[in-house]
Amino acid sequence: MLMKKDLVEIFGYAPDDLSFAARSLWNLGACPFVSKACIKINHDQSIVYGTCAVTSPHGDVIICPNRFYADNYAVLRQAAEDAFGDIPFLLFSEYIEQRGKIRDCVVALGKNSGKEIQAGRSLSIDWVLARLADGQLAEYIGVEVQSLDITGNYRDAWHGYKNLPITKKQREDIPSSNHGLNWANVHKRLIPQLIRKGIICSRSNFVKKGLYFILPEVVFKKFEDVVGADISHAAQAASDTLTVFTYQLGIAKQAGCQRKLLPVRKFRFTLADFSNRFISGPNLPSGAELDAAVKRVLGLLQS
Repeated sequence: MLMKKDLVEIFGYAPDDLSFAARSLWNLGACPFVSKACIKINHDQSIVYGTCAVTSPHGDVIICPNRFYADNYAVLRQAAEDAFGDIPFLLFSEYIEQRGKIRDCVVALGKNSGKEIQAGRSLSIDWVLARLADGQLAEYIGVEVQSLDITGNYRDAWHGYKNLPITKKQREDIPSSNHGLNWANVHKRLIPQLIRKGIICSRSNFVKKGLYFILPEVVFKKFEDVVGADISHAAQAASDTLTVFTYQLGIAKQAGCQRKLLPVRKFRFTLADFSNRFISGPNLPSGAELDAAVKRVLGLLQS
């Protein structure tokens, strides 16, 4: 029997959570992780969906990047500590308040903290974590945060959960979600962008620890399908390394409580190794397979 496709979190809580903590966010259309309006909106902006995570054949998967910013951007703090050690971490608003008072600190620059850094006309980095020493820029790292894009829609399932207080149905009575998972984006868009951004960072005079990458564990397993799980790891961060932090949602909680975001793996490798594996990875089809595919379409391949 196939597993029912389902919504896992809406506005940071289980979709059938009827507690005040959960349902007040439905009414506000607000994200509890960044304390701002939710960015998961339908095409004509008439509905704020608030969907943070959905089921997948490989486990629950986060589909909104803001879900990673729980506990006051803990994942960014962990990246900063890995790169720079145990020094104060400040959001941009905190940096403004404490300017001149702290001699050595890390300042987070991104969409919800100051501004997202643009490199050229079309390339942006989700976060720059900049270390300041004695009021001057000493070094920084780039950080990319990636959730999983979905296809299809989950409209019926979402409305089912929204109307639970009225219909008093059980979770098993909610229609199955019709979402799909855009795994093709991994090799079509995400890996090429990651390589480009890593190369740009490696050319900076201030980037000494390379690019950091934060994403769900189940999504990085798809990366490994492309580049191979046996790629050589680098011992230390350098300007030309990519450091990966993967996470998964913790166990389901009782009503009014949120699931924890749990670290799974941390490792790093050089951009050169990662790029070479993408171009000529172990799972690329052979030339003979391509030949056979062409003949099959032409009807020239004997069955």
